[in-house]
Amino acid sequence: MFEVFTLFSDWLTFQLLGLQQGTRMAQAIHFFIEDTSKILVLLVVMIYIIALVRASLNVEKVRDYLSGKHRFFGYTMGSVFGAITPFCSCSSIPVFLGFTSAGIPLGITMAFLITSPLVNEVAVLLLVSLLGWKFMLLYVTAGMLIGITSGWLLDKIGAERWLQPFAAKAMNRGRDSSTSQSVTQQKQTITLMQRHLFAKSETRDIFKRVWKWVLIGVGVGSALHGFVPDGWIENHLGDRQWWSVPASVLVGIPLYSNATGVIPIMESLITNGLPVGTTFAFCMSTVAASVPEFVMLKQVMEWRLLAVLFVLLLSAFTLIGWMFNLVVWSI
Repeated sequence: MFEVFTLFSDWLTFQLLGLQQGTRMAQAIHFFIEDTSKILVLLVVMIYIIALVRASLNVEKVRDYLSGKHRFFGYTMGSVFGAITPFCSCSSIPVFLGFTSAGIPLGITMAFLITSPLVNEVAVLLLVSLLGWKFMLLYVTAGMLIGITSGWLLDKIGAERWLQPFAAKAMNRGRDSSTSQSVTQQKQTITLMQRHLFAKSETRDIFKRVWKWVLIGVGVGSALHGFVPDGWIENHLGDRQWWSVPASVLVGIPLYSNATGVIPIMESLITNGLPVGTTFAFCMSTVAASVPEFVMLKQVMEWRLLAVLFVLLLSAFTLIGWMFNLVVWSI
C-alpha cells in the first residue's frame, strides 16, 4: 500500500530534482517527501472516516456520562474519551472549565486532559503507518496509563483545593445543579448527509490545525535522518545510560508540538538508534508538559497545583521511558 509513496519520492528526488542517491541531502529530501505525502494523504482519508463514526459524539454527552460514574471507572473512561477526541493543549482551558462546570471531579477531568494531547486518532494512524502496530500499542497504553494514574493521584491528595477560586466555584455549582436537576435529552437521528457534512468540516478543521506540525515534525525528522552521522545518537544516547531518559524529558519541556508533529520525529530518532523508552519520554514531554500548556493552565490552577502536575508528569514520563528501555533491552 505504502510503496506508491516511496516510488513517488524516488521519482521526485532522484529524477525531477536530480539529486544523487546516497548523499545526505538526497536522503533528507527523500525522507521528507515520502513521509509528508504519506501522512497528509492518510490524514485526509482517515480523519474523514473517523469523523463519520464520531458524528454523533459531543462534549456535553461526555460530561454528562462521566459526572455520575464511579471514580476508577471515571478515570478510565475519561482517559478513553481523551484518546478519541481531538483536543490539544491549546484547548485546555475551555475544556477544563466545561468539565468542572458539569461537576466532574478534578481527577477525571485531568485524566481526560492529560490523555487527549498524548493520544488521538491521528497519532494512532501515524504510529501504525510509520512504526507499526506494536509501537502504537505501547504508546497508547503508556499515554492512557499516565492519564488514569495522574487523575487518581490528584484526587488522592485533594488537589481541588488548589484550583483558582472561580474554577472551584464553577465545580461546586456544577455538583449542586447535577444533584438537583434531571436533564433528559431526546436522541436525534443523524442522516448520512449530516454525517458527511460533519466529517467534511471536521477533516478541514483538523487538517488546518495539524498540517504545519506535520511539515515541522517531518522536517526535523528528515534533518535527523539525513544529516546526523550514522551511529551518533546510538553511541551518545542509546548505550543504556540511565540519565538519557530524564535528560530527554527535560529537553522536551521548552519545545512544543502535538502528537501529529512529533511522531515523525519519533520515527527518525528510533531509526537512528535512540532507545524506544527514551524516545517516548522525549515526545510525551514535548506534547503534554510544554511551557505553553502550563502558561495557559495557570489561568485555572494555582502554582501549587501546577507544580504538582509538572512533577507528576515528568516523573511518569521518566518511569515510562525506563520501563520500556528495560523491557526492550531484556529481550
